[in-house]
Order: sequence, then C-alpha cells, then structure tokens
Amino acid sequence: MNIKSEDIHNAVTKHLADAQKFLCDVVAIPSLSGQEADAMNLVAERFGKIAAVERVAMSNSLRDDKDYSDPVPGIEYDGRFNVRADLKGSGGGKTLLLNTHIDTVPPSPNQDRPFDPQVKDGCVFGRGACDAKGQAATVYLVMAALKELGVPMKGNLVAHLVTEEENGGNGTLAMVRHGEQADGCIVLEPTELRILSSVRGAVWFRVTLRGKAGHSGRASDTRSAVKMAIRVVEILEAYHAKLLASSRGDALFDKFSNPMPLTIGKFQAGNWPASAPAEATLEGVLGLLPNITAKQVMEQMTAAIKNEGGRDIAENFTIHFMYRHDSSVCPTDHPLVQTLQQAARSAGAKGEIDAMTASCDAWLYNNQLNIPTAVFGGGSLGVAHAANENMPVAELATAAEAIVAAALAWCE
Repeated sequence: MNIKSEDIHNAVTKHLADAQKFLCDVVAIPSLSGQEADAMNLVAERFGKIAAVERVAMSNSLRDDKDYSDPVPGIEYDGRFNVRADLKGSGGGKTLLLNTHIDTVPPSPNQDRPFDPQVKDGCVFGRGACDAKGQAATVYLVMAALKELGVPMKGNLVAHLVTEEENGGNGTLAMVRHGEQADGCIVLEPTELRILSSVRGAVWFRVTLRGKAGHSGRASDTRSAVKMAIRVVEILEAYHAKLLASSRGDALFDKFSNPMPLTIGKFQAGNWPASAPAEATLEGVLGLLPNITAKQVMEQMTAAIKNEGGRDIAENFTIHFMYRHDSSVCPTDHPLVQTLQQAARSAGAKGEIDAMTASCDAWLYNNQLNIPTAVFGGGSLGVAHAANENMPVAELATAAEAIVAAALAWCE
C-alpha cells in the first residue's frame, strides 16, 4: 500500500480540530505533579476511542526504587495510574514507542488564566500547552491519523502517557519497571521540530549547612550558616567550570556556551537580620554531558564540598540528591534518527539533528531498557514553564505528520 505525504497530510488535517479540542480540554484541568488524576482520566477516555488503552497502576513501592526522585515530598502513588495506548500491528514488524507527560509545573507569576486555554494567532495558550500536553495531543493526532489511513502495519505503535516527569520522571520510571519491549522510542517534548539525539543528564541537590546561632554583637561565638552556604556555592561554581571544560569535544553540545549549567534555585536561612542563623539550605541543579555519569558527578560534588570548604563545612554539611539522570545518546546515524529525519523532512520540517540542553525521560528507555531513543516535538522550550507558554497548532500538525511517516516506515 503506497502512502504518500499528501495522504498523511490529509489524514492529519481531518483530525486536527479534534486534537486541538483535546489539547484545550486537558489544559483546562490542572495537573501539577502528584495531582494528575482528573487529567489522566480524560486522557484514558479520549485515547480509548482510537486505541486499546490500559490504565497501568502505580503504588507507593515506587518510592523504594533506586532511581526514584523526591524533590516534592509526601506524594502518594497508591490508586494512581499511567496510560498505555496501543495500536496493534499484524505481527512481524518493529515496534515504535512514544512517550510524553501530562503533569505540569505550577503557573508562572502573573500568568493570565493558566488553566483557561486561549486560542489566538494560531496557538493554544495555557499551562502545559507545549510542555507537554501539546505533545499528548500530537500523539493523539498520530494515532487518529493512522486509523484514518487504515494502514495494515506489521509492528505496534505504543504510547506511554505518564505522570510526574516534571519532578524527576517517576511516571516513566514506573512504566519502565512495569516492562516494555520496543525497537525504537520517541520522547515528545517541545523541540521546535528538531530531532534531539543526545540529551544531557542532571542531578538535583539539596545542601544543608549547620552553623552556630548567636547575636551579631558576639560574632566570635557564632558560625554563620549563610556564610557557609555562600562558600559552598563558590565551590560548586568552581567545580562546574572544571566539569564543563572537561566535557568539551562533543560536536552536538560544543556549539552551546553552557549546555550543562549550574542553577541555584532555592536558598533558605535565618529568621532575624541581627542573628547568625544556625542552619542554611540551598537547592539546585547541575547538568552533565555524556562523558560522565550522574553517580560520578554526585561523588565529585560531595568530595569538592568536603575537601575545599574547610573543617567547619566538612564536619557540618549534608547533601541529598533528589534527582539523578544520566545523559541519553542515540547515534546520529542510527536508523531511528535517520528514519525520523527523513519523515520530518517529508512533513515540511528541516529535520535538523541537535542536542537537548535540558534533561528528560529519554534516558530511562535508552539506558535502562536499551531502546534507542530520540526526542522530538512541536513547540519551543523557550516558552515552556513561562507565562506565555503556547503550542503553535501548525507545529503540532507537522510533528504529527512526521511521526506518522516515521511509524509507517519503522513499523513496516
């Protein structure tokens, strides 16, 4: 059966309005990490109309997993679920797996009507519009278009629509532990239709410093936890500079001035201006490239603080890593990347192969299940998590056309 790009375009166009409505409907349901139940029910109901759907149960035993991420304390898992949608093939072909997430970060300050989707200038605006509910709408459109085409593929097209990507990937972790077999995977994130074959890793950390409280008039009797924390930041900045220098030489990442930044996102200490605080806590994230593992980075960060901070810091600090992701690399000449590139070009995109300077769930499939994985999708990381977050509907459609073409080629 000879399916042309025009056939794919027509099938996608026929179902685009329905996919846009699905996106608006799911944006309208707040779904912060740990609070996705209503949104996941909607996803299961809508995907159930076009594919075989399984609600894959989660449980609190996930907290005991070595790769569990805990930046948000107290989240419950019993009674929650991920969604697995499946378009089964006739047999004998390769399976393509798609992954994206339904959870979002909180609304941005001054974000206008974050959960009231607005369609203007060809874009859907709202929290999660591109990161990543717009990607879920893309997956929906892919499956709807394939059903419209009526193509008898040999291989299966499977989708994982998951919870808790934003706080460390626990939803995908649960799916990986549940087990899945596939020959290739596309993780959908906002990439501006670029094919991201290399994805950096990251560690999130919390450093707690224990000082000695006291009055500002008795400075010799105190040990300021704030000053200790400031010194730790200096140590981590120096470590980051060395790590960045030693990570150069990767062609996809070298064009970025700082593809693996150190960010200090939280700093808490003290309760009075004239008192030295007894405790200070700082939290942040440090990126890492494929030349080093998250485990090595954690060991080196801990050693740097202990060895370079002096005795007061060495004896009075703790560090906890809430999130530990290795990098994910699929060679640019891998058949999955090449198939996706050709498919993207057939849909009118440039098919540029690039690197991702943020972390995502790709490593769980690529590194732990040995499923070659690339990242692709419409929308821009430049507006994700921002007050003007949006998904251009035209890019949603182009991404869907590209993935349909890739699925037809990959699944035979």
